[in-house]
Amino acid sequence: MEVHVQLQTHTKLFCRCLRKFGDAPNSHTCPVCLGMPGALPVLNEKVIELGIRLGLAFNFTINKHSEFARKNYFYPDSPKGYQISQFEFPINENGYMDVELSGGTKRIGITRAHLEEDAGKLIHQKDKSVVDLNRCGTPLIEIVSEPHMCSVEDVRAYLDQLKQTIQYIDVSDCDMEKGNLRVDLNVSLRKIGETELGIRREVKNLNSFRFVEKAIKYEISKQAEILESGGEVVQSTLLWDEKQNRSYIIRTKEDAPDYRYFPDPDLPPVKITQQQIDKINSQMPELPLTKAKRFLVDYSLNSVDVERLISDQKTAQFFEDAVKYGAEPQKVANWILVHLTREIKELKQTLDEIQLTPKMLAELILLIDQGKITDVLARDIFKKMISNGQSASTIIKSDNISVASVDEIGDVISQTLLKFPKELERFKGGDVKLKGFFMGQLMRETRGKADPKVLNSKLDEILNS
Repeated sequence: MEVHVQLQTHTKLFCRCLRKFGDAPNSHTCPVCLGMPGALPVLNEKVIELGIRLGLAFNFTINKHSEFARKNYFYPDSPKGYQISQFEFPINENGYMDVELSGGTKRIGITRAHLEEDAGKLIHQKDKSVVDLNRCGTPLIEIVSEPHMCSVEDVRAYLDQLKQTIQYIDVSDCDMEKGNLRVDLNVSLRKIGETELGIRREVKNLNSFRFVEKAIKYEISKQAEILESGGEVVQSTLLWDEKQNRSYIIRTKEDAPDYRYFPDPDLPPVKITQQQIDKINSQMPELPLTKAKRFLVDYSLNSVDVERLISDQKTAQFFEDAVKYGAEPQKVANWILVHLTREIKELKQTLDEIQLTPKMLAELILLIDQGKITDVLARDIFKKMISNGQSASTIIKSDNISVASVDEIGDVISQTLLKFPKELERFKGGDVKLKGFFMGQLMRETRGKADPKVLNSKLDEILNS
C-alpha cells in the first residue's frame, strides 16, 4: 500500500502560496510552484514537524539526516517536469502498526514515510482538458507498507487505523473527497507453498476505501485468471473504473531507475536534532489504540461503544469531559452515541458547531438520576439545549417542568382505570396481560412527567388492591 496524505499546513511545501481547496483555478500559484526558471524553493518548517509527529505515531526510525531529490517524469499537471520527493534518505524508515483483526493482533510493517510535493489537477471537459495548479506544490507524506497484508480484512483494518491515527495527531484531516488521502494499491499473487511473490500490478489514485476493497478483489481474480490460463502477469500501472468495477492498464510500470533520481541542488539536507524529536514527542496526544484500552478499563464500557466513541477524537474528548462533571460513564456514552449523534445528523452540524457542552450533558444526566426529570422529559429538554444553548435547569425553570408526585400518579391511575371498566374486570378475572395496556394509557396521560418505575409500582399497588 502507498498512501499519500496531504499535510495540514497553511502554505505549500516550498513556497508561501496558500494550501486551500475549492478556490478559483490557479488562484494560489507563484513562480516557485509553477516551476519558473530561477525560482528557488524554501522548505516549510511545519512540514518537518508533522513528519516527525507521524514518525513517532507509527514507530518509525526518524532519520536525523534526510534529503530531497528530483524524481523526473513528464505529466501535464506537473509544470517542472519533475517532482521534488525523497528517495535514498527519507525522513522516516522501518516503522510498524499493530492492527486488531478477527483472529487477533497483527503487526504490519511500514517501509518508509517520505515527504514530497503534490501535482496539480487535470479537469477533463468535452472537447479539452484544462489544468488547475492550485494543488501543485502541496506537501504530502507518502506512507509505504511492507507486503504483509494478505486479505481485504487486513487492508481495511490497516487503512482505517492509519487514517484515524493521522487525524488524532493532527497531521491531516484525511478528507478523501478533497483528495487529502489517496491510495495506490499493489497486488501480487503466489502459489500455495511458495515464498516468492509474483509480479505486481499497481492500481493508482483510489479515493475511497470501498474502491480499494473492490480493486483488491478484482485484481486477485484477474491475476489468478491470467496465471491459471498459462499467461504471465506484466508489471503495470492501472486505474480503477468505478462505473464498470474493473481496472485498466494505463502504462507498463517504471522502476526507480526510470525516474533518474538525483539530489535536488536547490535544497540543502534536512537536519533534525534529538531535542526537536523529544519536544514534539512531549506534545503528542494519546493514540487511538491506547485510548481504547484505557476506556475499556477505566470506564467499564463495552468494546463496541468504545470503538464508536474513539472513532473521532473530539467525540472521545466530549465523553471524558462529561464524565469529569460526575455523570455515569455508560449513561454519557448512551446519550452521545444515540441522542447526540442523531441530533447532529439531523441538524447537519458538527460537534464544534452545536451549542451543547459536556457540562450541560452531565447536568442533564444527573437530573435524571436525582429523579427531578424523567427520560421522556429529558429527551425534549435535550433538543432545546442543543437549539438554544441553555442548560437543563434553566429550561426546567423557564418552562415550569416538574415530575409528578406519587399522590398525583395515584390519582391519574385511578381516573384512567375508571375509563376502562371492561378491561379492569377482565384483569380481575385473570387477564394479567392487560397491565401492559394500562401502562400504555398511563404513559399517554402523564406525557412523560411520571417516572416509569414509580408509575409501574403504583399501578401494581392499585391493581392488587
